[in-house]
Amino acid sequence: MAWNLNSDRPIYAQILEVIQLRIISGRYRPGEKIPSVRDLAAEAGVNPNTMQKALSELERNGLVETQRTSGRMVTEDMEMIQETRSKLAREQVSEFIDKMKELGFSKEEVVELLEKMGGEDA
Repeated sequence: MAWNLNSDRPIYAQILEVIQLRIISGRYRPGEKIPSVRDLAAEAGVNPNTMQKALSELERNGLVETQRTSGRMVTEDMEMIQETRSKLAREQVSEFIDKMKELGFSKEEVVELLEKMGGEDA
């Protein structure tokens, strides 16, 4: 999963999203140690302080925990991971619906389009 960071939104917020996606998709498994701040910063091409800010936010949210001797680990709280997954899905659907409204689609047209595409390999 590429970092694809851009300047239209705060970098740390974009980093937060990438790491959340890696957790909910299973790339970083529950209880697994995640790479160090320096390693992640180098991979993303950002300042380690920016990466630290994003990881601290993930800790506050409960998705990541710091083990004194082992570094940062993904939470083993599957409910927390599922809640994050559902929250991100709702945000994506909301953005999609807003965009479709901007394009002039009614709710019924959006549902019809989704039903048609649901049978296709998208």
